[in-house]
Amino acid sequence: MRFFLEPTKNTPYVNLDIKNGLIEFKGVSSPSNSLAFYTKIFKVINLYKKSKRKTVEVNLAFTHFNTSSSKCLFDILKQIKGLEKMGKDVTINWFYEEFDDDMREVGEDYSDVINMPFLYFTLDN
Repeated sequence: MRFFLEPTKNTPYVNLDIKNGLIEFKGVSSPSNSLAFYTKIFKVINLYKKSKRKTVEVNLAFTHFNTSSSKCLFDILKQIKGLEKMGKDVTINWFYEEFDDDMREVGEDYSDVINMPFLYFTLDN
């Protein structure tokens, strides 16, 4: 199964490819109702638990997100932590713009809070 959303001015590119063990978000996340936007995504990510695939790669490349999206992202990361607890090999790649130290620090904070290592990369401009 694959769930895909094209990015808009206020919502990110989303690619959830369960068969290939891939979770990707890219761009801006500031929908007027973050919970409504992310509810279906929460449900799809939950399906990774049923997948026989043992590895999951997570690519997070946000250039900006609002406070309510930050809460939703935290909830997604908790779901991903649950996949690791089930024995899946999870890699989280956090991408940020080269001089955006704040966005890198956000990734570091999430990594600390969910107690999972992130790999950090700068976005190609």
